[in-house]
Amino acid sequence: MKTLIMEDTNTNTNTTSTPQDPSSKRHFHWTNKVGNEDPEEEPSPTMSKIIQEQNTKKHEQKPVSGGGHAATRKKLQTVAISRIRSVLTVFTKNRSNLPSGLGSRVVGTLFGYRRGHVHFAFQKDPTSQPAFLIELATPISGLVREMASGLVRIALECDKVKDKEGEKKSLRLLQEPLWRTYCNGKKCGFGNRRECGEKDWEILKAVEPISMGAGVLPGGEAGCSDGEVMYMRARFERIVGSRDSEAFYMMNPDSNGAPELSVYLLRV
Repeated sequence: MKTLIMEDTNTNTNTTSTPQDPSSKRHFHWTNKVGNEDPEEEPSPTMSKIIQEQNTKKHEQKPVSGGGHAATRKKLQTVAISRIRSVLTVFTKNRSNLPSGLGSRVVGTLFGYRRGHVHFAFQKDPTSQPAFLIELATPISGLVREMASGLVRIALECDKVKDKEGEKKSLRLLQEPLWRTYCNGKKCGFGNRRECGEKDWEILKAVEPISMGAGVLPGGEAGCSDGEVMYMRARFERIVGSRDSEAFYMMNPDSNGAPELSVYLLRV
């Protein structure tokens, strides 16, 4: 801060200005105004009270503003969570209606005409449409002989098909149309996935009250004109290893939990 000092050239150095000198007072007050330093001036009590009230209001407004932002953010989060839950609910409902929506316990039915091929069907419950129905090249009589000798392991393999652009098709494992068939390690031709026809559905409806067992259905009772139908029906435990592998183990309480029939699906 600069202070203006003026000298009176017409006054001797031994002469000092008195308090009554108007020029000295004028120079002194002018210097103080430039420096904004007036120790004699103090804010009045009324002004101090107003300033204090303004500062108090500022401090009180800050938490209110923050609370408003927090409330708005919480409201937006609640709306977003509710939208996500509604979308997930719709997705779950639509997924449960799909024919391939099997659980960890399924109903498996092996059937075929006495002189025909083996048909295998997996259902979510006895009254639902088959989620997986395949016709094997193996004769039903040959499979019955294999099962009489002990454990039977049926392996079904399919290839990963790519489209014209070289990308893998996003097809579910149970929707694959063509399978290579192996029974206890021996190749048994190919198996074709098929839709449940009228005759297939009549057979499944005929064995619907049966939870576990094997037997023969007369052609007339099952609505078939091609002769007797052999069947075996049981509960299966379904285990999903990955997107390209699943296994079905027959649950037989009479053999201490050891499955007599196992079906493996593998995409390679």
